[in-house]
Amino acid sequence: MVIPTAGSDQVNVDQEISDFPAFFGVKNFVVLHTRDRSQANSKEFAEPLRHATGIWIEGGRQWRLADAYLGTLTEREIKGVLDRGGVVGGSSAGATIQGSFLVRGASGTPGNPDGDNTIMIAPPHVEGFGLLQNAAIDQHVITRHRENDLVPVIAAHPELLGIGIDESTAIVVHGNEFEIIGKSKVGIYDDKEHDGKKYYFCLQGRSFDLKKRMVE
Repeated sequence: MVIPTAGSDQVNVDQEISDFPAFFGVKNFVVLHTRDRSQANSKEFAEPLRHATGIWIEGGRQWRLADAYLGTLTEREIKGVLDRGGVVGGSSAGATIQGSFLVRGASGTPGNPDGDNTIMIAPPHVEGFGLLQNAAIDQHVITRHRENDLVPVIAAHPELLGIGIDESTAIVVHGNEFEIIGKSKVGIYDDKEHDGKKYYFCLQGRSFDLKKRMVE
């Protein structure tokens, strides 16, 4: 399943995912996309998810994903894929929405249809899908000089673990642990001091224990 809903209305969905099979090496995939919450809450719309083994959530603006799917049957069926042993992945907004706390969730306005993604805490968009509990996930952290952006979020919500993922990098979560893969780094934000900073970076190959909140 490919979910491109985070993209703007100006994005051509068919063109956006035209390279998906070659890039990911998949032979069969279905596009799932709506902005209508009643449709997202319908059995007919969510039915393909009941047969999916993997989901990829495209980038864009995470508030669009929350507006369309949060609290609907579609969200429940996304979680059902994980419960059956499937995989859910995502890029940029598609990574952020998987946390329990949603950052950069300021929604669009008539003058700024993409919203202001420099606002880290933007009620009412502060809830993600919660595939990774007690976590706030940010992205592009080094490439876009966002290294300090999660610091005030975790200061305000110290129960959360902040995870800042740079480009060409990912975390692969299995149960209560994740492994870092890719070319760059992942920032860990735990509201503690680390050489004068409220975060530290980990490189590819390192594992992190989500229960103990420490690198292994």
